[in-house]
Amino acid sequence: MTKVLFVCMGNICRSPMAEGMFRKAIEEAGLDRQVAADSAGTHAYHVGDAPDLRAQQAVRRRGADISQLRGRKVADEDFEAFDYILVMDDDNYSKLIQRAPAHHHGKIRRLLSFSRKYPNLDVVDPYYGGTQGFEENLDMIEDAVQGLIREITGDTQVKMRSGS
Repeated sequence: MTKVLFVCMGNICRSPMAEGMFRKAIEEAGLDRQVAADSAGTHAYHVGDAPDLRAQQAVRRRGADISQLRGRKVADEDFEAFDYILVMDDDNYSKLIQRAPAHHHGKIRRLLSFSRKYPNLDVVDPYYGGTQGFEENLDMIEDAVQGLIREITGDTQVKMRSGS
């Protein structure tokens, strides 16, 4: 079982959106028995909270449901438990690199390092903006999710059914 953890600051916008879209993609690719996903935040601001309603609505429009997810903070055990720890931005990356044991640093990567369209960008926090920010995040996330699945499977032809 390959385990993937998506990380943002509060675990109510970007990382649950990435978890939801990744779960949808692995299910569509028939990998839901071989690949597992979770999400967490670098801060404990929203522990126990559902994802932001705007994030839920944006993901739902793309065919996934994240309403049952609840915010949590990255735990020390996560560095051992997950094969991939994928962050949304440089700040998330720095915080986890500082916290993780050195032998786990290779697991910590930027989500968009898997993207063909947006490889050098951060997934910017849409919390204080409008709904367009959530849609732009999802465009980036969907592209990166395809690249992540390609890496996990070694299959360069993997695509989500929606063609995104």
